[in-house]
Amino acid sequence: MKGGKFILCCLIVLAAGCGHKAPQIPSQRKSRPPEPDSTQMALMQLNMELAKAADEELATLVQTQEETYALYTGNAWATIIERGDIDRPMPIMGEECIVHMKIYNLAGQLLEDSEATYCVGKLELPAAIDANIREWHHGAQIKMFAPWYTAYGIKGTETIPPYENVMIELELR
Repeated sequence: MKGGKFILCCLIVLAAGCGHKAPQIPSQRKSRPPEPDSTQMALMQLNMELAKAADEELATLVQTQEETYALYTGNAWATIIERGDIDRPMPIMGEECIVHMKIYNLAGQLLEDSEATYCVGKLELPAAIDANIREWHHGAQIKMFAPWYTAYGIKGTETIPPYENVMIELELR
């Protein structure tokens, strides 16, 4: 009888404690995507309109300049004042370069004058410069008009206001 009680106890434990649950029947409701946040959508629309206005303002402005400008990546307009050392290779991704920049608002007021070492392609520079720096030689002097969204963006800096279209004079050393 001892063996029978043992087998009976084992069967009861196995039946009660196997831990498998019956699979759940999936809900018949179809999932819906979350409703878009109307504030976020309005801000996106406003920023797109501001970006378009910035592009139009800069396109008009460069037509009034004495120099000839070309449209570069990031919707920045640039002219090469000095080509630099064409015997040296152009900067490459990951290379550290010394860049001297003077940043002005479009009214001509100097907002910042700085010189620092930057790593190319690491977005340590404004996107308008970082996207194009590999096209210029060391020693090059560039004059660039950059829209706010590829310059200093919606946050700006301590000296450059948010949404500020800027003129940048830079020298790649």
